[in-house]
Amino acid sequence: MKSLADRPANPVVGTSVSHESASQHVTGAALYTDDLFYKDQNVLHAWPVQATVAHGKITSLNTEPALEIPGVVRVLTAADVPGINDAGIKHDEPLFPSEIMFYGHAVCWVLADTLEAARLGAEAVTIGFEVLPSLITVPEAIAAESFQGHRPTVTRGDADAALETSAYRFTGELEFGGQEHFYLETHASYARVDEGGQLFVQSSTQHPSETQEIVAHVLGLNSHEVTVQCVRMGGAFGGKEMQPHGFAAIAALGATLTGRPVRLRLNRTQDITMTGKRHPFLASWEVGFDRDGYIQALKATLTSDGGWSLDLSEPVLARALCHIDNAYWIPNVKVNGQIAKTNKTSQTAYRGFGGPQGMIVIEDLLGRCAPLLGLDPAELRRRNLYSPGQSTPYGQPVRHAERLVTIWDQLVERSDLDARKEQIAAFNAAHPNTKRALAITPVKFGISFNFSAFNQAGALVHVYKDGSVLINHGGTEMGQGLHSKMRQIAATALGVPLEAVKLAPTRTDKVPNTSATAASSGTDLNGGAIKNACDQISTRLAEAAARKFNVHPDDIRFSQGKVTSISIADQEIAFNDLVRDAYFQRIQLWAAGFYRTEGLHWDPVKMHGEPFKYFSFGAAVSEVEVDGFTGAYRQLRTDIVHDVGDSLSPLIDVGQIEGGFVQGAGWLTLEELRWDVSEGANRGRLATQSASTYKLPSFSEMPAEFNVHLFEQATESGVVYGSKAVGEPPFMLAFSVREALREAVAAFSTGNGAVELPSPSTPEGIFWAVQRAKDSTSVSETVAVSSPASLAAAETTLSPVPVH
Repeated sequence: MKSLADRPANPVVGTSVSHESASQHVTGAALYTDDLFYKDQNVLHAWPVQATVAHGKITSLNTEPALEIPGVVRVLTAADVPGINDAGIKHDEPLFPSEIMFYGHAVCWVLADTLEAARLGAEAVTIGFEVLPSLITVPEAIAAESFQGHRPTVTRGDADAALETSAYRFTGELEFGGQEHFYLETHASYARVDEGGQLFVQSSTQHPSETQEIVAHVLGLNSHEVTVQCVRMGGAFGGKEMQPHGFAAIAALGATLTGRPVRLRLNRTQDITMTGKRHPFLASWEVGFDRDGYIQALKATLTSDGGWSLDLSEPVLARALCHIDNAYWIPNVKVNGQIAKTNKTSQTAYRGFGGPQGMIVIEDLLGRCAPLLGLDPAELRRRNLYSPGQSTPYGQPVRHAERLVTIWDQLVERSDLDARKEQIAAFNAAHPNTKRALAITPVKFGISFNFSAFNQAGALVHVYKDGSVLINHGGTEMGQGLHSKMRQIAATALGVPLEAVKLAPTRTDKVPNTSATAASSGTDLNGGAIKNACDQISTRLAEAAARKFNVHPDDIRFSQGKVTSISIADQEIAFNDLVRDAYFQRIQLWAAGFYRTEGLHWDPVKMHGEPFKYFSFGAAVSEVEVDGFTGAYRQLRTDIVHDVGDSLSPLIDVGQIEGGFVQGAGWLTLEELRWDVSEGANRGRLATQSASTYKLPSFSEMPAEFNVHLFEQATESGVVYGSKAVGEPPFMLAFSVREALREAVAAFSTGNGAVELPSPSTPEGIFWAVQRAKDSTSVSETVAVSSPASLAAAETTLSPVPVH
């Protein structure tokens, strides 16, 4: 068996190539799901009838007025479902509900000859309902004891005992918001039934196999009667992992009942008001430090806002609990998790998948506690980083932990951090109303699905008689460059030029039973499967070449479209000539590849084991400038050193790091979801439902200077060509921006107190934080601190204050 991690001579992986569809993207030639219906005639358009109450029981549904609208063909309701009326895998998401669970809930769908007719038909439908009490916020749900799903706990050691003996103890609370995916392409599906009765669904989905399963069970079909294809997505970020299934089912149901193709594409307002977001959380914590600032214990409770149904809330919460340590050794831990059930959209996967929600707790905690301990925040963080031999609270050894310190020190040097701190101090002394600050934060992020069965993938590789190659795999392309990397892997494994490899769209009838393209595992899983298939083919071809050269097959090498032997220096054959010869020798020139991630084991009840193949590491330094009059701020500079193993495609990896960082900064500083929490008629309505009311990062929010360096000599064994995942880990590098803002706010104060920041830390939030900083002279009122009476007076200068 060929090594998974070792690279041959002259590999195509590791070279900087542009995205495989880059030219199509920028010229508008790239086709997306909603571009495909123009090829068909007689298409029907779908439009939802959305509820205008946060919670209510449907007492009547009159669809007859819609049918009087010219062009309206049919109104789909629960009575039309031949199979299971459910769009999820937990059977808690009725496709056509009898109970309205959130403001904007789709009650039924109108099909019409034109989109305008469908819209008018939806307006004509009347819904009668009985208003029921609703829960909009996490505190409301906690007070009502409204929870759903499992309530896991991660524990190690004795946190209570360790807190009792800690030199310093702090308690605090942090509530932070969700995040709208705001992909460029909204949810879209297009379904038709062919002449043989086969249902073909084009869907903008990260998980074609699960979309296939949901469509099948809604229609009462077997999976082999449904084919789902995803050409590409205009962004997804996790929002198209679970959420597309119901929309695909609506289109498929309509196509089946009418015999006409059905197109469903949500407009932006529908997409924002109907689909899930990143989970908001409420976290409470208590932490203990020794006299030197080393963490001794952490107790915390994380409550996520799951919305009206479970969706992926349980695994999101599990990952949050598994990442509350981030990059820090915590010997004694007890972290409880629970999922609030509220009358809001069903929150779902989002880049980081709970990791950011866990990691923000420890980063916020350290940022608030550092001044109370009399330590520079950077020093507090560095001295608590994992060391070799240590393991996570859930029992997984942190392999290559030494990389954390190496990356940290490299970043300090590359960013010229010490000299810039002196420059910032001089600037702040000269500018009483404008302050600058920088902060450095690390990242340790586990890679693999935390449900072990999902860590498998398949691929199909065809080599044609002319030497050209067609590959198909189970991963989906959402702009992240997965297809580009798959082509590079195939070209490297077969030893052919990149232009010899073409990739076919992702389809469930080509590679079945696939996992979602998520958890930053798309390259690891599908790349492993592609390489496995290519290795099967190259092994067969090597035997054919060995006979031709009269050498052992192990002596054969494939590189740059040529086949050579290490035993005979002056003899070679073109790859396409060898392929043609192999065909006439009846040698199989195609292969189905498979890959499963080895070494994983996880007990979801005990929350213990080794759920991750490896950890991705990184660190970022960000410098900001804050205006004390308005709270407005600028990102002046960001420096990043990030570990992607041996990069498969450096240009794509750097782009992913930059994009992930900016998206993370958006969540932490700009993007604020606001629901109406009043008791009026609009209770539960999402107020931020368009680009005009929901603030996204733009060019003006980019760092003026942005430096990204890929950590060198970072081969990861047991992963395809020694690479590491790059999709999600860079998102958390943006904590450096939030912590820099904290330091800038602190610069307005003459005291040494903790600075509390809201999340997101919007200019408005920063303004009020600055006002509090100007008014404060000592310890923040929102962090309680205590120290054992046995400590010397020098260690009890932090006066106890009431716990909040």
